[in-house]
This record gives sequence, structure tokens and C-alpha cells, in this order.
Amino acid sequence: MTLDRRLTQQEHVHQFIVLRNLDGWEVREEEDATLLRHVQHDDWHRVERDAELFKLQMRDLKQRGWIEH
Repeated sequence: MTLDRRLTQQEHVHQFIVLRNLDGWEVREEEDATLLRHVQHDDWHRVERDAELFKLQMRDLKQRGWIEH
């Protein structure tokens, strides 16, 4: 699974990232180039949980006027 979703509001950027690497999966959340969350998982179920949380956060941001690109 690879996820790279970016939402913007005016000049602000919120990004959700899941990348597969040699050690498992890297999960990151960034806002305006500031790292809010960074974890490394070797368990797929934790990645799925984080991806679901990202979906909820993205839905909330969109309801507040953020636009996905």
C-alpha cells in the first residue's frame, strides 16, 4: 500500500503518507512541512488502522473547506 494524499486550504498544506520500505511501512503526517506524526510499522494491521484514521481526518478537513489535490 502506498498513500500520498495532499489537502490544501489557502497556502496551507496537510499531507498524509504511507510508504512501503525495507523495514515495513512508514506512516507520516505533515502540515506546512512540519512533521506531525512519524511511525514505522512492521505489522500490516497497524498500517490499516492508521490509514483509516487518515481517512477520518481527511473527511474532517474537507468538511472544513480543505481541498484534496
